Amino acid sequence: MATMIEENGPSTHVGGQSELSSSSSRVRQKLESLLNKNMRIRMTDGRTLVGLFLCTDRDCNVILGSAQEFLKSSDSFSQGEPRVLGLAMIPGHHVVSIEVESDTLADTQGFGGSH
Repeated sequence: MATMIEENGPSTHVGGQSELSSSSSRVRQKLESLLNKNMRIRMTDGRTLVGLFLCTDRDCNVILGSAQEFLKSSDSFSQGEPRVLGLAMIPGHHVVSIEVESDTLADTQGFGGSH
């Protein structure tokens, strides 16, 4: 079972500065709780990368460690052999979806949960 993370649109400033910083702090804490968790990233060209989440930036680029690449298969029954990439950078504009493997998420709360 995996937990899906969906990217929110651009943030809008509705409340005061303290509300904005509080929201930013919660998002930062959630991202920090996902560090070193196994993630599956689906890309626009059909490839899937699986690896440890190491970091991201403002442009939504993602760095995965110990990454493996799985090619999109025309036969739904054959996954094929993964290609070992090691350290991989995925440009944010190529990310379609990100999943956190639930076995590595056991010690953290769900992404959308409240504290």
